[in-house]
Amino acid sequence: MAPMAGEGKGKVVDRGSKYSKIFIYISKEVASDTSFPFEAGEDVIVKIDGKRLIIEKLQKK
Repeated sequence: MAPMAGEGKGKVVDRGSKYSKIFIYISKEVASDTSFPFEAGEDVIVKIDGKRLIIEKLQKK
């Protein structure tokens, strides 16, 4: 079981014209937290709420 690390440093990366996307990296310590709600490759919903970015699981229909 991974230790709890509910907070850590991440990074927003623009890889230039090669990609039409912006990537957000989450530290392995945060992603390894037992309460981290996502799995690698999982589709998510991303919302902007004022100055906050909210990432939620995509609800399957």
